[in-house]
Amino acid sequence: MKKIGILLAAVALFSGFMSPPKTISLFNGKDLTGWTVYGTEKWYVDNGELVCESGPDKEYGYLATDKYYKNFDLTLQFLQESNGNSGVFFRSTIEGTKITGWQCEVAPPGHDTGGIYESYGRGWLVQIPDEKEDILKMGEWNTLRLRVVGPKVETWLNGKKMVELTDEKIGKANGSIALQIHAGGGIKVRWKNIELKELP
Repeated sequence: MKKIGILLAAVALFSGFMSPPKTISLFNGKDLTGWTVYGTEKWYVDNGELVCESGPDKEYGYLATDKYYKNFDLTLQFLQESNGNSGVFFRSTIEGTKITGWQCEVAPPGHDTGGIYESYGRGWLVQIPDEKEDILKMGEWNTLRLRVVGPKVETWLNGKKMVELTDEKIGKANGSIALQIHAGGGIKVRWKNIELKELP
């Protein structure tokens, strides 16, 4: 009986290690709890959706998670009401409105939504193939998935694989997830169902 008890305990422990990662909702649909605004652009909740909108200063703006996430699988939906030049940053840190980190691009048609860009650094690390530019649905809800584990980054848009890269510099970094408003004005993007699985 003692051996059976030990075996059952070992199975339970192993099952705990093997259980799938829990999904965390990063946006509660009510307010900006868990996030910090950087800059003077507009971030607010409307009808259960998170909205980013250019303000009178027409500068860069960011909304970043208070918590750092290193390895994760993130999915969210976005709708570009106007212009749509935005992005989802990861492993990023912000001072004022200067961000250090990497962006999964969210942009108007023809501008590499799903590609990976390094701000204030090397610029584009990987852009999407031209034949994938029609996967984005401007003015409709789109589903973006971003998976980051160690040095490996993968993105999907509306269920289609967009890019994949392995980068040593990314692998060493840690930081927040942040949504962006690009400078220039005229931008309005809605976000919802921002869900994340933390990975080992």
